[in-house]
Amino acid sequence: MDQPKLERMLRLMKYLSGNVNYSIAELGRKLEMSPRTVYRYIDTFKSAGFAVTKLYGDIYKLAEMPKETVELEKLIYFSEEEAYLVNSLIDRLVPTNSLKANLKEKLSAIYRSTGIAEFVGTKSNAAHVEALGRAAQDRRKALLRDYESGNSHTIRDRLVEPFGFTSDYADVWAFDLQDGRNKTFKISRIGGEVEILDESWTEEARHHRSQMDVFRMTGDKTIHIVLGMSLMAKNLLEEEYPLAASCISRESGRWILDTGICQLQGAARFVCGLMGEVEILEGDALKDYIKEYGKKYFYSPDTM
Repeated sequence: MDQPKLERMLRLMKYLSGNVNYSIAELGRKLEMSPRTVYRYIDTFKSAGFAVTKLYGDIYKLAEMPKETVELEKLIYFSEEEAYLVNSLIDRLVPTNSLKANLKEKLSAIYRSTGIAEFVGTKSNAAHVEALGRAAQDRRKALLRDYESGNSHTIRDRLVEPFGFTSDYADVWAFDLQDGRNKTFKISRIGGEVEILDESWTEEARHHRSQMDVFRMTGDKTIHIVLGMSLMAKNLLEEEYPLAASCISRESGRWILDTGICQLQGAARFVCGLMGEVEILEGDALKDYIKEYGKKYFYSPDTM
C-alpha cells in the first residue's frame, strides 16, 4: 500500500473513532476523496475485523477494535494518567501562547481523550464540549445558559440543536431554535451550564454547516485574498488565529497569507489593527471595504 493511501486510511480511522460525527460527503472533502472511495475504505475496515456502526443517515462510527489486534495503548509512550497530567499542564498556558495549539495537537495523537478537548483551555470549556458532544450524538436539544453574544451584546439562554464542532473545538455548530437559523456559538462565551434536554431534534433537515475561514468568520462562499506580513504580524496572526498557520508561507523575505475568507470583517480588523505591518497584495473587495470603513468612522464630519 502506498504512503498517501495509508495516511488517508489512518485519518479516516481517526475521524470515525472521534467524538464528532461526519457525513460521508464531509469525510470525502476532508480526505480529498470521493464518497465512493470513503465507502470502499469503510468496507475494508469491516473486512479487517473492525466494528463499523451506522448511526443514522450516512453517519458511520468505528465502534471497537477487533480482539485479535494489538492494544494501541501498549504502543503509546504515555499512560492515560501521564497524558492527562501533561494535558492539564498545557491548559495552564495562556490562550495566546503560540506553542499551546502545537502541543495539544501532538498530544492528541497519543491520547485519544484529547480528541474532543484538543484546543480546550479550561475545565468549564471541556465540560461544555463534552455535554454538547453528547447532545449532538444523541440528537437532543440543548440549552446554553447565560450565553454572551458578541453581535447583540446580550446575555441570555439559547435553545439550540447542536450538531457539530469547528476543527479546533472552539465553537459549536447548532441550529438556533429561537432565531431559526444555523450559527456557530463560541463555547468560551457560555457563562452557565449546558443543559441537555429530553427533547429530540425537530429541525434536522435544516441543519447546515457553512465554511469557516481562518479569521473564524462563516459563510457559504469565499473571497480570495493574499496578504504580505512582517514577522510581527505573522506571529500575532498565528497566536490569535491558529487555523491560519496552514495558509502561511515565506516569500522574498516576508510572510504571505494566501487564503479564502467568508466575510470581510475579520480580515479587515486584522489589517487595520496592524497598519504598516500588513499589505493587501490581492483582494480588491477587502481594500474597498477598508476604504469605506475609514470614510464612515474616521473621515466623516459627524465623527470628528
